[in-house]
Amino acid sequence: QVQLVESGGGLVQAGGSLRLSCAASGSISSINAMGWFRQPPGKQRDMAAIITNGGSTNYADSVKGRFTISRDNAKNAVYLQMNSLKPEDTAVYYCNARTNGRNWWGQGTQVTVSS
Repeated sequence: QVQLVESGGGLVQAGGSLRLSCAASGSISSINAMGWFRQPPGKQRDMAAIITNGGSTNYADSVKGRFTISRDNAKNAVYLQMNSLKPEDTAVYYCNARTNGRNWWGQGTQVTVSS
């Protein structure tokens, strides 16, 4: 199994920044890619950013140029640096890890951007 523990969420004003962290444990060698998904109030969960084991990244159009996903292999961690935050970025953010068998999810952390 893979366990994911998130931190870094909170309340920030529009234009501000937050850095989300996700630490993975368990069957780390089985992970193919990790990423961040988000679910705004009343909406579906969608991909925000993904990074593969090879370092390739993919971003949702809505966050390109503002968010940066990175990882630290030594710490088994993935990060999401969020800059120039907008009220529409308000959502529950979930850390994701993908293996050949399934997707694994963190508990979610709330990010609220005020205007």
